[in-house]
Amino acid sequence: MLRFENPLFLLALLGIPLMVLLFRFLLIWKKKTVKKIGDEKLVNLLIAGYSPKKFLFKFILVASAFGLTALGVSNLQAPGQIEQIQRQGVDVMIALDVSRSMLAEDVQPNRLERAKQLVNKLIDKLKNDRIGLVLFAGRAYLQMPLTTDHAAAKIYVNTASPASVPTQGTVIGEALTICNNAFGSKDKKFKTVVLITDGEDHDEKTMSIVQNLAESGILLHTIGVGTTTGTTIPDPVTGESKRDQEGNIVVSKLNEIFLQELSQQGHGTYRLLVNTDETVSSILDQVNSMEQKFITDQSMINYRSFFQWFLVVALIILVADLFISERKNVTA
Repeated sequence: MLRFENPLFLLALLGIPLMVLLFRFLLIWKKKTVKKIGDEKLVNLLIAGYSPKKFLFKFILVASAFGLTALGVSNLQAPGQIEQIQRQGVDVMIALDVSRSMLAEDVQPNRLERAKQLVNKLIDKLKNDRIGLVLFAGRAYLQMPLTTDHAAAKIYVNTASPASVPTQGTVIGEALTICNNAFGSKDKKFKTVVLITDGEDHDEKTMSIVQNLAESGILLHTIGVGTTTGTTIPDPVTGESKRDQEGNIVVSKLNEIFLQELSQQGHGTYRLLVNTDETVSSILDQVNSMEQKFITDQSMINYRSFFQWFLVVALIILVADLFISERKNVTA
Protein backbone atom coordinates (compact mmCIF):
# COMPACT_ATOMS: atom_id res chain seq x y z
CA MET A 1 0.00 0.00 0.00
CA LEU A 2 1.29 3.43 -0.93
CA ARG A 3 1.96 5.89 1.89
CA PHE A 4 3.42 9.34 2.47
CA GLU A 5 6.44 9.36 4.76
CA ASN A 6 5.78 12.98 5.81
CA PRO A 7 1.99 13.40 5.47
CA LEU A 8 1.99 16.64 7.45
CA PHE A 9 3.47 18.46 4.43
CA LEU A 10 0.35 17.57 2.43
CA LEU A 11 -1.35 20.41 4.29
CA ALA A 12 0.61 22.71 1.98
CA LEU A 13 -1.78 21.65 -0.80
CA LEU A 14 -4.41 23.76 0.93
CA GLY A 15 -2.39 26.73 -0.33
CA ILE A 16 -3.45 26.02 -3.94
CA PRO A 17 -7.09 27.13 -3.46
CA LEU A 18 -5.73 30.24 -1.75
CA MET A 19 -3.45 30.90 -4.75
CA VAL A 20 -6.45 30.54 -7.09
CA LEU A 21 -8.44 33.00 -4.99
CA LEU A 22 -5.60 35.53 -4.99
CA PHE A 23 -5.20 35.10 -8.74
CA ARG A 24 -8.89 35.84 -9.17
CA PHE A 25 -8.57 39.00 -7.08
CA LEU A 26 -5.54 40.02 -9.19
CA LEU A 27 -7.54 39.74 -12.42
CA ILE A 28 -10.34 41.84 -10.92
CA TRP A 29 -7.81 44.43 -9.73
CA LYS A 30 -6.24 44.61 -13.22
CA LYS A 31 -9.60 45.28 -14.85
CA LYS A 32 -10.41 48.04 -12.35
CA THR A 33 -6.96 49.60 -12.84
CA VAL A 34 -7.38 49.67 -16.61
CA LYS A 35 -10.64 51.58 -16.19
CA LYS A 36 -9.04 54.06 -13.79
CA ILE A 37 -6.06 54.88 -16.05
CA GLY A 38 -8.12 56.53 -18.77
CA ASP A 39 -10.03 55.69 -21.91
CA GLU A 40 -10.50 51.91 -21.84
CA LYS A 41 -10.12 51.48 -25.63
CA LEU A 42 -6.88 53.48 -25.65
CA VAL A 43 -5.45 51.51 -22.75
CA ASN A 44 -6.38 48.21 -24.43
CA LEU A 45 -4.61 49.42 -27.56
CA LEU A 46 -1.47 50.18 -25.56
CA ILE A 47 -1.44 46.71 -23.99
CA ALA A 48 -2.48 44.90 -27.15
CA GLY A 49 0.66 42.77 -26.99
CA TYR A 50 -0.28 41.38 -23.59
CA SER A 51 -1.74 37.84 -23.61
CA PRO A 52 -4.21 37.01 -20.78
CA LYS A 53 -4.13 33.35 -21.85
CA LYS A 54 -0.37 33.17 -21.37
CA PHE A 55 -0.67 34.94 -18.03
CA LEU A 56 -3.21 32.29 -16.95
CA PHE A 57 -0.98 29.51 -18.30
CA LYS A 58 2.02 30.80 -16.33
CA PHE A 59 -0.10 30.84 -13.16
CA ILE A 60 -1.17 27.24 -13.77
CA LEU A 61 2.48 26.27 -14.15
CA VAL A 62 3.50 27.94 -10.87
CA ALA A 63 0.54 26.43 -8.97
CA SER A 64 1.33 23.00 -10.41
CA ALA A 65 4.99 23.30 -9.40
CA PHE A 66 3.90 24.29 -5.89
CA GLY A 67 1.61 21.25 -5.63
CA LEU A 68 4.27 18.89 -6.96
CA THR A 69 6.79 20.27 -4.47
CA ALA A 70 4.36 19.62 -1.61
CA LEU A 71 3.91 16.04 -2.83
CA GLY A 72 7.67 15.69 -3.19
CA VAL A 73 8.56 16.71 0.36
CA SER A 74 5.72 14.49 1.62
CA ASN A 75 7.61 11.64 -0.06
CA LEU A 76 5.25 9.12 -1.62
CA GLN A 77 6.51 5.60 -0.85
CA ALA A 78 5.69 2.06 -1.89
CA PRO A 79 6.53 -0.93 0.31
CA GLY A 80 9.24 -3.28 -0.78
CA GLN A 81 9.60 -6.84 0.33
CA ILE A 82 7.53 -7.91 3.36
CA GLU A 83 9.56 -9.68 6.02
CA GLN A 84 7.95 -11.94 8.59
CA ILE A 85 9.52 -11.43 12.03
CA GLN A 86 8.87 -13.75 14.96
CA ARG A 87 9.50 -12.57 18.48
CA GLN A 88 8.78 -13.86 21.95
CA GLY A 89 6.66 -11.71 24.20
CA VAL A 90 3.38 -11.14 25.98
CA ASP A 91 0.35 -8.94 25.38
CA VAL A 92 0.15 -5.89 27.64
CA MET A 93 -2.92 -3.66 27.84
CA ILE A 94 -2.36 -0.33 29.57
CA ALA A 95 -5.42 1.33 31.13
CA LEU A 96 -4.65 4.99 31.79
CA ASP A 97 -6.87 7.23 33.92
CA VAL A 98 -7.32 10.65 32.26
CA SER A 99 -10.02 12.02 34.59
CA ARG A 100 -9.66 15.57 35.92
CA SER A 101 -8.51 14.29 39.30
CA MET A 102 -5.34 13.20 37.49
CA LEU A 103 -4.50 16.89 37.07
CA ALA A 104 -3.89 17.16 40.82
CA GLU A 105 -0.38 18.34 41.59
CA ASP A 106 0.45 16.34 44.72
CA VAL A 107 3.11 14.73 42.47
CA GLN A 108 5.03 16.88 40.02
CA PRO A 109 4.24 18.15 37.48
CA ASN A 110 0.86 16.46 38.01
CA ARG A 111 -0.52 12.94 38.29
CA LEU A 112 -1.31 12.54 34.62
CA GLU A 113 2.05 13.78 33.36
CA ARG A 114 3.88 11.47 35.79
CA ALA A 115 1.72 8.59 34.60
CA LYS A 116 2.51 9.40 30.97
CA GLN A 117 6.24 9.50 31.76
CA LEU A 118 5.88 6.04 33.30
CA VAL A 119 4.01 4.63 30.30
CA ASN A 120 6.55 6.03 27.83
CA LYS A 121 9.43 4.43 29.71
CA LEU A 122 7.51 1.20 30.00
CA ILE A 123 6.86 1.14 26.24
CA ASP A 124 10.58 1.63 25.60
CA LYS A 125 11.35 -1.43 27.71
CA LEU A 126 8.63 -3.73 26.33
CA LYS A 127 10.49 -4.18 23.05
CA ASN A 128 9.23 -7.68 22.18
CA ASP A 129 5.70 -7.32 23.48
CA ARG A 130 2.45 -6.19 21.93
CA ILE A 131 0.96 -3.13 23.62
CA GLY A 132 -2.57 -1.73 23.65
CA LEU A 133 -3.97 1.41 25.27
CA VAL A 134 -7.30 2.20 26.92
CA LEU A 135 -8.09 5.71 28.17
CA PHE A 136 -10.85 6.18 30.72
CA ALA A 137 -12.61 8.73 32.88
CA GLY A 138 -16.43 8.71 32.96
CA ARG A 139 -16.28 6.44 29.91
CA ALA A 140 -13.58 4.12 28.64
CA TYR A 141 -12.27 3.96 25.07
CA LEU A 142 -9.92 1.62 23.25
CA GLN A 143 -7.39 4.19 22.08
CA MET A 144 -5.10 1.66 20.42
CA PRO A 145 -5.50 -2.12 19.93
CA LEU A 146 -2.64 -4.51 20.62
CA THR A 147 0.26 -3.71 18.32
CA THR A 148 4.03 -3.92 18.03
CA ASP A 149 4.11 -0.35 16.69
CA HIS A 150 5.53 1.19 19.84
CA ALA A 151 6.15 4.57 18.18
CA ALA A 152 2.42 4.94 17.51
CA ALA A 153 1.67 3.89 21.09
CA LYS A 154 3.82 6.73 22.44
CA ILE A 155 2.03 9.24 20.22
CA TYR A 156 -1.33 8.21 21.69
CA VAL A 157 0.08 8.40 25.23
CA ASN A 158 1.61 11.84 24.77
CA THR A 159 -1.66 13.31 23.47
CA ALA A 160 -3.80 11.82 26.25
CA SER A 161 -5.64 14.38 28.40
CA PRO A 162 -8.99 14.84 30.17
CA ALA A 163 -10.27 16.19 26.84
CA SER A 164 -9.74 12.70 25.36
CA VAL A 165 -12.72 11.48 27.41
CA PRO A 166 -15.18 14.37 27.91
CA THR A 167 -17.42 12.42 30.34
CA GLN A 168 -15.99 12.70 33.82
CA GLY A 169 -15.81 10.01 36.50
CA THR A 170 -13.63 6.91 36.97
CA VAL A 171 -15.06 3.80 35.31
CA ILE A 172 -12.25 1.38 36.13
CA GLY A 173 -14.53 -1.62 35.59
CA GLU A 174 -15.46 -0.53 32.08
CA ALA A 175 -11.78 0.11 31.24
CA LEU A 176 -10.83 -3.39 32.42
CA THR A 177 -13.66 -4.92 30.39
CA ILE A 178 -12.39 -3.22 27.24
CA CYS A 179 -8.87 -4.46 28.01
CA ASN A 180 -10.23 -7.98 28.35
CA ASN A 181 -12.08 -7.75 25.03
CA ALA A 182 -8.90 -6.51 23.33
CA PHE A 183 -7.11 -9.78 24.08
CA GLY A 184 -7.49 -12.84 21.89
CA SER A 185 -9.93 -15.36 23.35
CA LYS A 186 -7.73 -18.37 22.53
CA ASP A 187 -4.79 -17.80 24.85
CA LYS A 188 -5.24 -18.34 28.56
CA LYS A 189 -1.73 -17.09 29.23
CA PHE A 190 0.65 -14.36 28.05
CA LYS A 191 -1.80 -11.56 28.99
CA THR A 192 -1.49 -8.75 31.52
CA VAL A 193 -3.19 -5.44 32.27
CA VAL A 194 -1.40 -2.44 33.80
CA LEU A 195 -3.92 -0.12 35.46
CA ILE A 196 -2.65 3.41 36.20
CA THR A 197 -4.99 5.59 38.26
CA ASP A 198 -5.58 7.44 41.52
CA GLY A 199 -8.50 5.05 42.20
CA GLU A 200 -11.02 7.77 43.00
CA ASP A 201 -14.77 7.50 42.40
CA HIS A 202 -14.52 3.98 41.00
CA ASP A 203 -17.58 2.02 39.89
CA GLU A 204 -19.03 -0.70 42.15
CA LYS A 205 -18.73 -3.56 39.63
CA THR A 206 -14.95 -3.27 39.37
CA MET A 207 -14.10 -6.09 41.78
CA SER A 208 -16.33 -8.64 40.05
CA ILE A 209 -14.83 -7.67 36.69
CA VAL A 210 -11.33 -8.22 38.09
CA GLN A 211 -12.43 -11.70 39.17
CA ASN A 212 -13.48 -12.41 35.59
CA LEU A 213 -10.06 -11.26 34.37
CA ALA A 214 -8.33 -13.58 36.80
CA GLU A 215 -10.48 -16.51 35.66
CA SER A 216 -9.45 -15.72 32.07
CA GLY A 217 -5.79 -15.95 33.03
CA ILE A 218 -5.15 -12.21 32.84
CA LEU A 219 -2.84 -10.69 35.44
CA LEU A 220 -3.71 -7.24 36.76
CA HIS A 221 -0.98 -4.90 37.99
CA THR A 222 -2.12 -1.63 39.55
CA ILE A 223 -0.10 1.58 39.87
CA GLY A 224 -1.28 4.31 42.21
CA VAL A 225 -0.59 7.91 41.23
CA GLY A 226 -0.88 10.65 43.86
CA THR A 227 -0.77 10.81 47.65
CA THR A 228 -3.12 9.61 50.37
CA THR A 229 -3.20 13.12 51.85
CA GLY A 230 -4.31 14.47 48.49
CA THR A 231 -4.62 17.97 47.12
CA THR A 232 -7.01 20.21 45.18
CA ILE A 233 -7.81 19.76 41.48
CA PRO A 234 -6.99 22.82 39.35
CA ASP A 235 -9.32 23.77 36.51
CA PRO A 236 -7.23 23.57 33.28
CA VAL A 237 -8.91 26.73 31.93
CA THR A 238 -9.27 29.07 34.92
CA GLY A 239 -6.64 27.56 37.21
CA GLU A 240 -9.06 27.73 40.13
CA SER A 241 -9.62 24.74 42.41
CA LYS A 242 -12.53 22.45 41.61
CA ARG A 243 -15.59 22.75 43.89
CA ASP A 244 -18.48 20.40 44.57
CA GLN A 245 -22.15 21.26 44.11
CA GLU A 246 -22.25 22.85 47.58
CA GLY A 247 -19.33 25.13 46.76
CA ASN A 248 -16.73 23.30 48.85
CA ILE A 249 -13.22 22.85 47.46
CA VAL A 250 -12.69 19.24 46.35
CA VAL A 251 -9.62 17.43 47.70
CA SER A 252 -8.55 14.45 45.59
CA LYS A 253 -6.82 11.58 47.41
CA LEU A 254 -5.16 8.41 46.22
CA ASN A 255 -7.31 5.37 47.07
CA GLU A 256 -4.37 3.09 47.76
CA ILE A 257 -6.29 0.41 49.70
CA PHE A 258 -8.71 -0.13 46.81
CA LEU A 259 -5.89 -0.49 44.26
CA GLN A 260 -4.10 -2.97 46.51
CA GLU A 261 -7.28 -5.05 46.73
CA LEU A 262 -7.64 -4.99 42.96
CA SER A 263 -4.10 -6.24 42.37
CA GLN A 264 -4.53 -9.02 44.93
CA GLN A 265 -7.78 -10.13 43.33
CA GLY A 266 -6.14 -9.93 39.91
CA HIS A 267 -3.12 -12.03 40.97
CA GLY A 268 -0.83 -9.11 40.24
CA THR A 269 1.11 -6.49 42.16
CA TYR A 270 0.52 -2.96 43.38
CA ARG A 271 3.09 -0.17 43.14
CA LEU A 272 2.92 3.42 44.32
CA LEU A 273 4.40 5.67 41.65
CA VAL A 274 7.21 7.40 43.49
CA ASN A 275 10.31 6.57 41.45
CA THR A 276 9.45 6.05 37.78
CA ASP A 277 12.46 3.85 36.96
CA GLU A 278 11.88 1.60 39.95
CA THR A 279 8.20 1.21 39.08
CA VAL A 280 9.05 0.34 35.47
CA SER A 281 11.61 -2.23 36.64
CA SER A 282 9.05 -3.80 38.95
CA ILE A 283 6.51 -4.18 36.13
CA LEU A 284 9.16 -5.56 33.78
CA ASP A 285 10.16 -8.18 36.34
CA GLN A 286 6.55 -9.33 36.51
CA VAL A 287 6.11 -9.35 32.72
CA ASN A 288 9.40 -11.13 32.08
CA SER A 289 8.50 -13.82 34.59
CA MET A 290 5.41 -14.73 32.56
CA GLU A 291 5.41 -17.50 30.00
CA GLN A 292 5.94 -15.89 26.61
CA LYS A 293 4.51 -16.79 23.23
CA PHE A 294 5.78 -16.36 19.70
CA ILE A 295 4.36 -13.21 18.11
CA THR A 296 4.42 -12.94 14.31
CA ASP A 297 5.02 -9.40 13.13
CA GLN A 298 4.92 -8.18 9.54
CA SER A 299 7.56 -5.53 9.04
CA MET A 300 7.73 -3.50 5.84
CA ILE A 301 11.32 -2.99 4.75
CA ASN A 302 13.07 -1.07 2.00
CA TYR A 303 10.36 1.43 1.17
CA ARG A 304 10.84 2.87 -2.31
CA SER A 305 10.62 6.66 -2.39
CA PHE A 306 9.32 8.70 -5.32
CA PHE A 307 9.92 12.24 -4.02
CA GLN A 308 12.63 12.92 -6.60
CA TRP A 309 10.23 12.56 -9.53
CA PHE A 310 7.84 15.15 -8.15
CA LEU A 311 10.66 17.57 -7.45
CA VAL A 312 12.28 17.07 -10.86
CA VAL A 313 9.00 17.76 -12.67
CA ALA A 314 8.40 20.82 -10.46
CA LEU A 315 11.88 22.14 -11.31
CA ILE A 316 11.32 21.59 -15.05
CA ILE A 317 8.02 23.46 -14.85
CA LEU A 318 9.61 26.42 -13.05
CA VAL A 319 12.47 26.60 -15.55
CA ALA A 320 9.98 26.46 -18.44
CA ASP A 321 7.98 29.27 -16.83
CA LEU A 322 11.04 31.52 -17.04
CA PHE A 323 11.13 31.18 -20.84
CA ILE A 324 7.43 31.81 -21.40
CA SER A 325 6.56 35.43 -22.10
CA GLU A 326 3.27 37.07 -21.25
CA ARG A 327 3.31 38.75 -24.65
CA LYS A 328 1.40 37.47 -27.66
CA ASN A 329 3.28 35.73 -30.42
CA VAL A 330 4.02 38.15 -33.22
CA THR A 331 3.76 36.70 -36.73
CA ALA A 332 5.45 38.32 -39.71
